[in-house]
Amino acid sequence: MKKLHLPRLAALTSLTLVVAACTNSQPAATATDDGSPGFEIYQASCASCHGVDLKGTNKGPSHLSIVYEPNHHPDESFRSAITNGARQHHWEFGDMEPVQGLSDQDIEDVIMFVRSEQVRQGFDQ
Repeated sequence: MKKLHLPRLAALTSLTLVVAACTNSQPAATATDDGSPGFEIYQASCASCHGVDLKGTNKGPSHLSIVYEPNHHPDESFRSAITNGARQHHWEFGDMEPVQGLSDQDIEDVIMFVRSEQVRQGFDQ
């Protein structure tokens, strides 16, 4: 077995640490499990279309879009879409079907979760 000289070993160790530091970048912002019931309900009932990170999927738009800010889509818009479904009007994902099986409190919890994530993560432009 070939011996590594101390300077060569130190250089190799330094290079390994630099590469590890460069690849250890911060992950993109994701939805935070803040312990609220809204997080769990969102993940179970909304994330398949709107994304686990609220940034949308190929099935539905991002809830972080500026279109969903409270002055454009107030909480009542969310309530109505969850309860009654929504016709396609901003994007081309098709109509949204009503979300079945959620109580009024579940819906309020989801809205509170979405609004808190919008504040935490900010809106996409």
